[in-house]
Amino acid sequence: MMFYLSKILPLFVLPIGIVLLLLVAGLWRRSWRLIVIAALVLAVSSTSAVSRRLMRAVEGAAARIPVQDVATADAIVVLSTGRVVAPGPERVSEWTDADRFFAGIALLRAGKAPRLIFTGGTVPGSAARLEGDVLTETAVSMGIASEQVLTTGAVVNTAEEAIAVAELLRRSGAGARIILVTSAFHMSRAAHLFRSVGLSPTPFPVDFSGTAGAFSPLDLLPSAGALSQTQIALREMYGRAYYRVLAR
Repeated sequence: MMFYLSKILPLFVLPIGIVLLLLVAGLWRRSWRLIVIAALVLAVSSTSAVSRRLMRAVEGAAARIPVQDVATADAIVVLSTGRVVAPGPERVSEWTDADRFFAGIALLRAGKAPRLIFTGGTVPGSAARLEGDVLTETAVSMGIASEQVLTTGAVVNTAEEAIAVAELLRRSGAGARIILVTSAFHMSRAAHLFRSVGLSPTPFPVDFSGTAGAFSPLDLLPSAGALSQTQIALREMYGRAYYRVLAR
């Protein structure tokens, strides 16, 4: 239940939810002012001029680090990113973002840690295989020794990933120093949650979305992609605020 609430409740403070609420209120009250405000919120939230800057704000000063510059640790931890099951009888598991996986492989091959941990990301009620199991098989098929790869059980969010990884490291007798691999926008919250369970993460951010660039008039044109990026950035901000309140 908490998983679904965590996905549903933020909708009311994200652009799509705000626009829908304003439209319903505008139609109910026959208020053109509310309808115009809804249109403006949607238009502004759907521009790259806004979404790119919001995403860069949540990514902060993060930058892609050369693998050779990363300090050694006890384990490399690659967080789940979500995979999709392609239509068809084979039910092939396909990537949504491969950056995290290949960064973890590169760090392991560079000798930055003796073990690589994938988390078993899943959605409650899903019949799809755990993401960690799929990634483990892929890593082994690429020549990574099976004894170097570990995976957690099923986890549905970052807080559960942190708890599961900490327990896995304790059971295996490993230390608490990890190289944490996740998307740049997600790194601040993820690192906080892993520190809260007693681990010492070295961030290795990937999957950058808020790259700075020269302004173009095209940045003012609305698009579905920009709206999606705005929603992701705002949801991340709300997630950070939520865990800061819990930490008090």
